[in-house]
Amino acid sequence: MKSVYVAQHSIDAHVVRGLLQSHDIDAIVTGDYLQGGIGELPAFGTVEVLVDDDDAHEARRIIQAFQSGDEPDAQLEA
Repeated sequence: MKSVYVAQHSIDAHVVRGLLQSHDIDAIVTGDYLQGGIGELPAFGTVEVLVDDDDAHEARRIIQAFQSGDEPDAQLEA
C-alpha cells in the first residue's frame, strides 16, 4: 500500500477516498481515529489515503485533476 494523499482533516481524506472509489480504485483511510480522540487537531499523526501500489500513479493523477478543478463528473462517496 502507498500513501497518495495526506489530509489535514479526516473529512478531506474520506472525500478523496470516495473520489478514488468512483474511479474503481480501492482506497483506505488511516489515522482518522486519532483526531476523534483529540478533537480536530492532528496531535499524534496524519490522516492518509492509501491505495495498492499498482494504483498509486493513477490515484495521484485523479487527485491532482480533482484539486485543479479538472474532475467535474466525479461522484464523491463519503
